[in-house]
Amino acid sequence: MANLLKEKEDFQKLIIERLVEENKYIERSAVNYNKALAMDTELFFEFLNNSQPDVYEKLKKIYKKDTNDVILAKINAEINKSSRGLIDVLKKGVDFDSVLSIKLLYDKPATTFNKTSNKLYSTNIFSVMEEVYHKDAERIDLVLFVNGFAIITMELKCNTSGQNVQNAIEQYRTDRDSNSRLLKYKIGALVNFAMDLEEVYMCTKLNGKASYFLPFNQGNGEDGKGNPEPIDKTKLKVSYMWEDILTKDTLIYLIERFIFIEKSVKENKITGVKKVDETLIFPRYHQLNAVRRIVNDVKEYHTSKDYLIQHSAGSGKTNTIAWLSHICSDLHDDNNNNIFDTIIVMTDRIIVDRQLQDAILNLSHKSGVIKVLDDKCTAQDLKTAINGNTKIVVTTIQKFRYICDEIKNSSEKKFAVLIDEAHASTSGQNMLAVKKALNADDEETAKSMADEIEQERQKSGKQANVSMIAFTATPTKKTFEIFGTLDKNGHKKAFDLYSMKQAIDEGFILNVLENYVTYKTYYQLNKIVEADPPLKKVEAARQIHDFVELHDTNISQKVQIIIEHFKNNIMGKVLNGNEKAMVVTSSRASAVKYKQAFERYIQQQGYKGIKALVAFSGTVTLKDDETQYTSLGMNLKGNKLSRLFDNEDDYIRQSFDTDEYQVLLVANKFQTGFDQKKLVAMYVDKTLKGVAAVQTLSRLNRICPPYNKKTFVLDFKNSYEDIKKSFAMWYKDTKLLESVNPEDIRVLEDKIDSFGILDFDDIEDFNRLVYKPKRNSKEKEKMWTLLQVSKNKFDTFKEGDKHEIISTIKKFVKFYEFLIQVTTFKDENLHKKYNFLTYLIKELIIAGTNDFDISDKICATDFVQKKEGEYTDGTIIPGEGMKAPKPNDILIDREKKQLLSEIIEEINQFFNKEYDVDVAVKAILQIRDLLLHDKQLQECAKVETLKNFKFKYNDSVKKALINGYDQNQDFFSLLLNNEELKERFMKVYMEDIYKELKK
Repeated sequence: MANLLKEKEDFQKLIIERLVEENKYIERSAVNYNKALAMDTELFFEFLNNSQPDVYEKLKKIYKKDTNDVILAKINAEINKSSRGLIDVLKKGVDFDSVLSIKLLYDKPATTFNKTSNKLYSTNIFSVMEEVYHKDAERIDLVLFVNGFAIITMELKCNTSGQNVQNAIEQYRTDRDSNSRLLKYKIGALVNFAMDLEEVYMCTKLNGKASYFLPFNQGNGEDGKGNPEPIDKTKLKVSYMWEDILTKDTLIYLIERFIFIEKSVKENKITGVKKVDETLIFPRYHQLNAVRRIVNDVKEYHTSKDYLIQHSAGSGKTNTIAWLSHICSDLHDDNNNNIFDTIIVMTDRIIVDRQLQDAILNLSHKSGVIKVLDDKCTAQDLKTAINGNTKIVVTTIQKFRYICDEIKNSSEKKFAVLIDEAHASTSGQNMLAVKKALNADDEETAKSMADEIEQERQKSGKQANVSMIAFTATPTKKTFEIFGTLDKNGHKKAFDLYSMKQAIDEGFILNVLENYVTYKTYYQLNKIVEADPPLKKVEAARQIHDFVELHDTNISQKVQIIIEHFKNNIMGKVLNGNEKAMVVTSSRASAVKYKQAFERYIQQQGYKGIKALVAFSGTVTLKDDETQYTSLGMNLKGNKLSRLFDNEDDYIRQSFDTDEYQVLLVANKFQTGFDQKKLVAMYVDKTLKGVAAVQTLSRLNRICPPYNKKTFVLDFKNSYEDIKKSFAMWYKDTKLLESVNPEDIRVLEDKIDSFGILDFDDIEDFNRLVYKPKRNSKEKEKMWTLLQVSKNKFDTFKEGDKHEIISTIKKFVKFYEFLIQVTTFKDENLHKKYNFLTYLIKELIIAGTNDFDISDKICATDFVQKKEGEYTDGTIIPGEGMKAPKPNDILIDREKKQLLSEIIEEINQFFNKEYDVDVAVKAILQIRDLLLHDKQLQECAKVETLKNFKFKYNDSVKKALINGYDQNQDFFSLLLNNEELKERFMKVYMEDIYKELKK
């Protein structure tokens, strides 16, 4: 068809013809256009008379011959109000004297029950004009109207005549007055389309040369951007515009459900500057398409399916989630049945994403529809929201798990759970908590052990009343297994895809691999003691690695390279002096030493304009340095955090956005979920792979208009090829080529059985006790005795065999938890074995002590940081796909003995709390003192072994927590109500207290 269109005018006529013949538009002459109002007033009054004759007649009785002028003046005044604009007036209408109101647009009813509403919907009038003079000597190719209001302008170009969509964009930018009534932001047309025969771009805020046009293309599969070749050769690549987007149903759907004014007020508490941003949001094609595809599928299948949405960074995921939650909140199927009772939006951020909250709130016109549960909300708040009439609940997955036991009576309700960044939120225990919470019941009657196991299995798998919709840019194997959709080849893939390649090609994110430099560290390692002591290989290797990582010379050399590179190649050369950099360190101790070396080098060189913040959790003590370092203390030099900030991260985030700081040194923190458009350079001193590599380096990929931002990565640890392999997996469409095989669990089961440490009768007896609603002390002791039988058999093995047994059991537990989430696998006996082994593994793991220190036995010299390679191409070859994990592929993290301060920091992040670390540690130490003065515990320690001492110790801990409750009520309440946490805390001191009391 493109060959038949020689001139722009041919293209223009084609679109009008399609709109009139296929979409029942009315073609109107441009002489009917009112420049002052950007309206076709004649059609407006026709709509008003057809849809609201009674209101029209009442207004005529009041205003007589001036009625039409009064109505138009009132509407125009409302549109021009700063608080409203055209989109708000179209959605909400206009009130007259608080008595009469007129509707300017009728939405399509959610059901077919109300015949009046459906009839009113049919009164909407769509029309089109060509060659519209929006001002003298300036003419727009096409203008589309609804009920007489201009809502869309279009500038067209014909590729066969030597011009394309970029010429149309340039025409809007340089030859069209954006202050005319038709083109003026918010009060004029809702969106302006630039279009040729192959591509479409859009802009909602014309502003001369600063006008920012976004692609409105479907995407072209393997090629990323653009539109695919149509199967029907009689059609154009852009035929979807008049066949879909410009149809009456779609345009009203867009106006009522998608287009909104995004308002945000950002106050930097460091500078005191308050910035108010306002943007008219029109969905990009992939956002609209994803929402409609999910909605249409849900209307057919209700809650029987889960969905994976793989949308790249830069996809506008926040608004997509907001639109989807809003539409699903009152979604009905074709039989007019309500599909969901409650929509739950869950984010993996510790503080609920403010942008996500605002986006959802901006779409709602009714009070009480949305409940945002932030860190100040209680368990009762969420329980009330879910069991009440709240349609949309926004919360964090951490808070959801924390209060899941308190959610009751929800099994008969239907839920849509939208999970933001699913790869980070789908760890086994988190997902189990969510699914159990949504299917809890109040049934207190005793159940058989088989019933309990079956119910537990059901709560772990797909639930009939819950549809989970997971959003992520980097889905993992587990994400695919849980949420993926089977394709025709039997591979699991995302239900909807907006690829990294398309986002890069369309200019929404940058390719961070295009300017990449790798370094390698060389050094000489020597033994400085005469003795040659035998060392545990793994532990010795870890200590040597840490010794080299934290060596002052090593870090000082890297800091010099980083600062000199940033000063000479980045500062003032990319973003006109606004450039920022991130240094990714390997550990918290490394972050501390980087901060020290950074300040030392800056001072030595006398450099100005380069200042660094550091971000890490908890407290760090360096070897041969008794100082306890915190990131807050290092940033504020002992000053207290201002009450203006919600937390330390809030302070760091806002400080880094000012001109005072240019560099952010991080250890795990801010490597994900941190958006700073001014971040230009990244210096990596940490091994990265897979999702971690993509997530970390993607902190750089945000564009920063109006600057032509370029990125730079200097990597001390990773090879360029390894990093490219990580990105390749998520560059285009990702698939799970091979799903999990339930029978693989038998391999591990057989291996565990071959060790001969389990007894079937013991496992049966143990499970009978596990599923008892309440257990007395004798029954608890019996459980431990059953475990002890297996433990005694385990103790007869050699050290190497013990590690193999522990590793195999860990793999079994992890693989089984994965298996019951992603498949319908059921085996009662295997589940009993799983229960037994989850308890047994805690008894088998020996908290190894570091009985040697290697740092005084070796030295490292002759450090050299050598540049290995420079890469500018950035070409990524897509990966072939993923394969499901096999039992032996599961990696088991080495157990680490954690300091109390680290455990408290973990609790703060997990439960979204702000316990003061020093206060909490002090309180725990006071509990330790109470235990040391417990007379009954003293007598027990004198006569019992450590294993038997454990039972009395646990009882005494609870009593001590109650006695010391007033010292830290909130913190101790958490421990008293959480057996796992209580055990973790007090296990640190159990052996120590036993030895003290034994004396």
